[in-house]
Amino acid sequence: MAVDEALLESAGRGDALPTLRLYDWQPACLSLGYAQPLSDVDEGRLAKRGWEMVRRPTGGRAILHVDELTYSVTGPAHEPRLAGDILTSYQRLSGAILHALELLGLAVRAEPQAGAANGTTLQPVCFEVPGHYEITFGGRKLVGSAQARRKEGVLQHGTLPLHGDLTRITDALAFESEADRAAAAGRLLARAITVEAALGRNVSWQEAAAAFGAAFSDRLNLTLQPGQLTAAERARAEELTATRYAQLERG
Repeated sequence: MAVDEALLESAGRGDALPTLRLYDWQPACLSLGYAQPLSDVDEGRLAKRGWEMVRRPTGGRAILHVDELTYSVTGPAHEPRLAGDILTSYQRLSGAILHALELLGLAVRAEPQAGAANGTTLQPVCFEVPGHYEITFGGRKLVGSAQARRKEGVLQHGTLPLHGDLTRITDALAFESEADRAAAAGRLLARAITVEAALGRNVSWQEAAAAFGAAFSDRLNLTLQPGQLTAAERARAEELTATRYAQLERG
């Protein structure tokens, strides 16, 4: 999360080009939306499983980052591919993500949502909550994304679960009873899906990353070049880790 923010600041100063960053997490980590209450988490159960926790700079609900590809897009607000209001830019980027999944062989859709129904916005799990232009397969959510706009520019990031048990996240969240925990797990399986379950085969991180690179190049008319963090970006990421992302306020 600190690297994503450091890249955003760098782009805002004009020190970096707009960036597509693809990564995964070691060890598994529970991320909370910036306004999500820490009380949603059962910290004892989280620690018992050896999972870490961080608060994202974007909104939304909890995500367990494991067995997935995570993407982030950062750039200044005047970048044409990020320009416009949130929904316009979100739709534009969703088109590239949609194409990436099509390249993997998935028959997916990205449709605007009228809004969450049946109180799902109160649920602690991101993949239970519908969002605008998020990618679905057979009506089940496949990609969870969120966007933040700051004076430096735009940050959008999201997660594509490749394989594994999506209900693991409920092991780290607080519920009034085990029956409530089991019910949340059931809802999650009904509303979300992994790439492996959708496609019927395992897709490696490397294969998914290659599809993202090809799709962003094609749909957004980009020439992508591999890059590394500059010394200044790395130092800023380390500073942000120490002062912000290693800390979790407790309300």
